[in-house]
Amino acid sequence: MEKIAALQLIMPAVAIVGVAGMFGWMFTTWLRVKNGYPLDGAWGQAIYPQRNEEMIERIKLLSQENAQLRAELGSVKDRLGNVERIVTDGSVALDREIEALRVTRN
Repeated sequence: MEKIAALQLIMPAVAIVGVAGMFGWMFTTWLRVKNGYPLDGAWGQAIYPQRNEEMIERIKLLSQENAQLRAELGSVKDRLGNVERIVTDGSVALDREIEALRVTRN
């Protein structure tokens, strides 16, 4: 009986704290939306990121840099493939290729 009486005294306080927390969360969300701040998802990512001219320009520049780096990576892969072929080929085949290049140059 004493435990039930204690719970009856505590439960309204717990409910009030829970409702106050819920209204506080709703109020801060409203303030964020009103003032233009992006909302956060469960993992901290922006749900509604702002799109302004600076962000759009930054995305374009990063996309261009990404394309340049991909092209450079492709050429590095080609060069690495040639180096691997040179290292793994026999010296006789390498000598023939070098001589063939010298002949075509002259």
